[in-house]
This record gives sequence, C-alpha cells and structure tokens, in this order.
Amino acid sequence: QIAFMTLTLFPIRLFFAAFMMLLAWPFAFIASMGSDEQELEKPLSWWRKIVDILLKAIMRMMWLAGGFHWINVKGRRALPAEAAILTVAPHSSYFDAIPVTMTFASIVMKAESKDIPVWGTLIKYIRPVFVSRSDQDSRRKTVEEIKKRAQSDGKWPQIMIFPEGTCTNRSCLITFKPGAFIPGVPVQPVVLRYPNKLDTITWTWQGPGALEILWLTLCQFHNSVEIEFLPVYIPSEEERKNPVLYANNVRRVMAEALGVSVTDYTFEDCQLALAEGQLRLPSDTCLLEFAKLVRSLGLKPETLEDDLNRYAASAMKMKNEKVDLKEFSAYLEFPVSHTLESMFALFDENEDGIIDVREFVIALSVVCKPSKTLETIKLAFQLYQSENGTITEEDLAHVLKTAMGVSQIDVTHLFRAVDEEEKREITYDDFYRFAELHPHFAEDYLYADQMGAESGLETSSLSAPNGICTDFSPENTEGKNKPLQKKLN
Repeated sequence: QIAFMTLTLFPIRLFFAAFMMLLAWPFAFIASMGSDEQELEKPLSWWRKIVDILLKAIMRMMWLAGGFHWINVKGRRALPAEAAILTVAPHSSYFDAIPVTMTFASIVMKAESKDIPVWGTLIKYIRPVFVSRSDQDSRRKTVEEIKKRAQSDGKWPQIMIFPEGTCTNRSCLITFKPGAFIPGVPVQPVVLRYPNKLDTITWTWQGPGALEILWLTLCQFHNSVEIEFLPVYIPSEEERKNPVLYANNVRRVMAEALGVSVTDYTFEDCQLALAEGQLRLPSDTCLLEFAKLVRSLGLKPETLEDDLNRYAASAMKMKNEKVDLKEFSAYLEFPVSHTLESMFALFDENEDGIIDVREFVIALSVVCKPSKTLETIKLAFQLYQSENGTITEEDLAHVLKTAMGVSQIDVTHLFRAVDEEEKREITYDDFYRFAELHPHFAEDYLYADQMGAESGLETSSLSAPNGICTDFSPENTEGKNKPLQKKLN
C-alpha cells in the first residue's frame, strides 16, 4: 500500500495540501494588517467574518487532502463568555492542529513561529500568545497575558492550550502544566482521539520523525479523528486558589472520558529523559523520582540554577561531612516534611540516618542541566577532589552512580582508561581530555560493562538512546506512584 500510494496519491495529496496553505496566506495576511489590541477586543467586522469562513473552509480542504475525509465532533463548543480557555489533550501530533483550524482559537506559540514563511502569517491571524525563549521573564508575561484574555468576559477569542506541554503516545495523560488554570476561570476540556487501525499519527521522541509521519499518514486511504467537547468545568473556590489542584482535577475528568490512566510524569521529566548528554539514564533511574520531589519541595525551574550554585558552595565548605535529616533541612532551608523525608531517604545508602549532601548536589545538577554531562562531572570533581585536585576510583563510582540514579555501577574499566599513568587517581583535566577523545565514553566503558551484570542498569534500556521511559503506558508508570523503594546509592 505504501509503495502504491507513494507513487500515486501521495504526491497529489501533498501538492493539494501545500496549495491550500498557500491559498490561505493572502487572506490571512490582509486580515492581519493593521490589527491592534483594541480592535481585537471588538466584535469581528462583517468582512473579517467572511475571511474567517473562507479560511476555515480552506483549512478543511487541506485536511481533506491529507485523508481526513470527515471529522467526528462530539459535544458542544462553549462560547467565549462561558469558557475562555479550551484545554486539549492528549497532545500527540502536529495533526492536533485540526481543532485549532476548526475553531481559530488563539494558542500559545513560540515567538519564532511568526517568522516562518506562510505558516507564520496564518499563526498571527489567530492572535496567539507568543512566548519568547530569549526573554527570561517570558513565563510570567505569558501567564499575565493568558489571565488578561481569560478574564475579559469573552472580548478576546478563546485560548486553546495543550496543558501536557509535550507530545505523548496517548496511552495516559502526563501532569498538566498549570498555566491554563492560573486565571481561575472556567475551562472547557477537549479530548482528541485517532481511532485508526494503523497509527501513523503519533509523534514522540521515539519512532518515526515528523516528515516520515507526514508521508505515512498521506499514504493512508483514510485517517479518522474524533474531537469531543466535554462540559465546561467550573472551578471551586479551593481550585481557584490552587492551580495545581485545578489542573489535576481537570486531567482526571479528561482521563475518564478517554478511558486512560494518569501519570505523575511531567514535561520536565521528558526533558531529563531525552537530554542529549554523554550519560544515558537507565530505565530504573531514581532521578525521575528525585526530580518530582524537587518540584514538590518548591524549587522552581526558573531559579534552579541559582539554587544549585548556592547548595554547591555550601557543600564544598562541608567537604565530606555527613548530615542527618534535621541538618539536611537546615542545609536546604526547608522545614522537615514528608517530601523532605522522602528525598533524604533516596540518599540514605546504609539506612543509618545520615547522608552526604554532595550526592544531593550532583543529582540536582543533572536535573538542572540534563544535557551538560561534563559540567556536572566538573562540579562533582570540585566536591570530591583532594587537596591536590584528584579523585579515586571509589569517588568516581560515587559520582557516576549518583549522576545516573542507580544503586550500583562498575567504573573500573573507565577509570583505568582515564588513568593512563596508573597513578590510581585522576584529575578533572585527565577526565576532560579523555572525554574529548571518547565522546561516547559512557556507552563504551560503562554500559558495555553492565551487560548481564546485576548492576541496576537494565539491558533493555540500552536500546533506547537518551531514554528512561520508552512510553507513558500505565504498565511502565504504575510503580512510580508507589512508596519509595530505591535509593540513589
């Protein structure tokens, strides 16, 4: 079928879809000219309503060219005055743009998107909330803009938000980001389904890339999609004050409608799992649990690097001094709580009530800078090195098993390769030079040694580059919600 469709229908569909997008561009360009904030808050003029109808028809023809011959819509879309925000899940593909083109609701987009030829003009037409990566204050500004629009009593267009923040495989819903729920206004949950016999839609970090998915999907004779508008969710007073509670409760309603489970994995967990660093995290790493505890403790992503520097400076002064729970609480400047006790337990190797805070700093560095392996190792050398700037094989084992979140690891092969002069101690410069010559040192000297060994590194994880969670299925995540059973060391 793929061979036949590639030679026949695929090029026709691709050409027609591209033509429809190009046809939409002049209408969107003219309608976007000269529009300002005051004008956007006014009801649409008669000619803009006509442009809206034309663009929706053109976009529908574009999806028709892609094999989406009919779109099954269930429920009723709420009016902007009833629900200013539409929360859509699960987010699994760029084909999730279908409800956006059907409603022309505003979306939250990267500021760079408006500069994309043709597509950028279409994006600007729907009056999105732009997020700038170069602006350190962008997160706050985005939330303020969402609040402003959501609390305008229907003057602004509805905002469509995918609260998961990343693409998953639809087997369950990951933790919702709170941005859509901070305004505390009613939201309308919208669930997506792609009930196709063969899934060519899903676009995650594993499997086919974007272009291959486009090709495979256009080679399908027909592609099904269902969009269900659930009843408007009106938050309680407690939910208005607690966006995280609000988000979790809406997620539960959407998961029930979809018939799937939920998981505590977040967008940040995906970043940690997929980081392009030289250390690949194994499937049973405790760092995901650690990252969840970091968030629960109240350490915020935007200040995490400053917190890391502060904790590292304190740990260097303490050298190898171990602390108990009360001292750990004072070190972090957080009161003793169940969350803090759980975090302490991760590092309490011998269950003797004391831990080495240097291990906490290394784990925090991995969570803070998941793709910057050598920066974490450099920091670890500074924490563990002797007066002459060297560390031993035992120290390196402590560093790497903490950085990978496993209970055991054999570093002998790696240490001997770095220690060419057989001094039984190495410096960071030694390690850096070795890493420059062997950029895949972890794969060559660590993971290879673990094959078949009872080391806490599962061999099945080796086939998933940079991955700890091969998918978000309930079977893989069920154990994550149980009481802590593992330690980092």
